[in-house]
Amino acid sequence: MSSFWSGGLAYDLGQTVLRTIQAFGIAALIGVPLGITIGSNQRIYRSVEFVIDFFRSTPATALFPLFMIIFGLGDFAKIAVAAFSALLIILFNVAYGVMNARQTRRLAARVMGASPLRVFKDVTFYECLPQTFVGLRTAVSLSLVIIIVAEMFIGSDNGLGKRIIDSQITFDMPQLYGTILLTGALGYGFNLFFLNLESRLVHWAGR
Repeated sequence: MSSFWSGGLAYDLGQTVLRTIQAFGIAALIGVPLGITIGSNQRIYRSVEFVIDFFRSTPATALFPLFMIIFGLGDFAKIAVAAFSALLIILFNVAYGVMNARQTRRLAARVMGASPLRVFKDVTFYECLPQTFVGLRTAVSLSLVIIIVAEMFIGSDNGLGKRIIDSQITFDMPQLYGTILLTGALGYGFNLFFLNLESRLVHWAGR
């Protein structure tokens, strides 16, 4: 185990985790409130639906050259392309969750005299949380994938993606397989974290 962690693997793991969290954090901070705003108004959603679906369906790797031209070869280019792709996933899921909040509960709140703001805060917001967490889980996994691929093909001095490509070039099979397994465990860990968080915060989903 000590030999596996030698040679800066722990540092590479930390850099990949840091970039992933930064990309996901940017996407969540922008995507959640924007998704709520768009989902609250069907006219706005219909006007931007094509743009969201178009870029959401575009492979992130096809955007690498564009982001490299705009942001250069530094870390920010990797984080930006991952954040952009994750943002679209979060935006779509949050907007979908808001639009599909159960109308019966909304109507019941209105009948009892709740204001539109109160209906949104106490009904719509909680109704959209399950779909929001679907978007968050998908987005963090996508962020990790894109960061690793970016570390492999956009100039990088560290990260698990850089270690994978270096191991392939030097035919260091133990390092290659070990790093691949580590990336899988990292992705599983992110997903498990959000599943546990969802079970605590949205334990009432489906009731």
